[in-house]
Amino acid sequence: MTDINAIAAEFTEQLDRWYSLPETYDNELDRQIHEWYANAPTVWPQRPYFSPSSSKSCPRELYMKAKRAKKDIQPKQPHQGRWQEIGTAIGDMIQRTVLAMERNLPNCPFRFERNADGTPMFEDFAKRSVKVEHGGQTFHLYGTTDGIMEYITDDGEVLRVGLEIKSKQSTPAKTSVHSMREAEEGHRKQCVAYSVMYDVDYFIILYVNAAKKSWVLTDEEYEATPDIRAFGYEITDGDRNELLDYFAEITRAVNEDTPPSLDLSRWTFNSFKTACAKSLTDEEFTILKAQVKRALKSSLPEWKKQSYYDAIEFIREVREKEAGW
Repeated sequence: MTDINAIAAEFTEQLDRWYSLPETYDNELDRQIHEWYANAPTVWPQRPYFSPSSSKSCPRELYMKAKRAKKDIQPKQPHQGRWQEIGTAIGDMIQRTVLAMERNLPNCPFRFERNADGTPMFEDFAKRSVKVEHGGQTFHLYGTTDGIMEYITDDGEVLRVGLEIKSKQSTPAKTSVHSMREAEEGHRKQCVAYSVMYDVDYFIILYVNAAKKSWVLTDEEYEATPDIRAFGYEITDGDRNELLDYFAEITRAVNEDTPPSLDLSRWTFNSFKTACAKSLTDEEFTILKAQVKRALKSSLPEWKKQSYYDAIEFIREVREKEAGW
């Protein structure tokens, strides 16, 4: 029986072993990586499609996207742009590290699966548009994984293990043993989508925290607040069916022109806010106002109450402008 949690723990152990050693220079690896990317293949999505990263998105947002609504051009504070780029750089760093460990770290059981041309199974070299027929609907899953690895067991068996890399940057506590007990639900659902696309049952979700508590830590401090955490998950057919049911229902709604409800709890990262606001009926808007009123009187955290308030005010302003008030 495969213990994916033990494999995830071993993955962090191997990373810690690598980063505890003097820096290993590998010019040939860096040359090869740049050559791979210089000749990366191009894969375009086939509509209708869903991206794995949208597995926890608001159903109304996904509906508007599928209907080819105009995407919002939202103002972005400069630190947010840097935040996003650092997150991307962290993913690149871990991918290079896995490649480097395969070449330079003795007895490391992790390596990336390779394509027929020798390229590693991640990013541009793993991008796919996979046709899915489920629940009487047809759609595609489009995107790419942070990696499909091969884990070599003690008896020589090779297990395929997916890798999803996420960054944390606000405080060291985000990846502390006390604060982080499991991977976030949206990240787990993203891995479920990848499991369909790459036929992989096991996944490691790795969190890398760019915020550090101190340059020098005691063993106890590092054990309590490490800057990397990994969680292992075995994806089941039940997980896959639940997610595909969700995508199939949205596809059915698109085909039948019956928009699903707007989920204000997923408003912050909704990229089609304006289109969603304009598409609401008066009845739907009334229902949402009642939801927000209840939320503001509830015991929800203040930041969440503010999010609901900001959402309904945005919707109100868009609708008033649309009506010419």
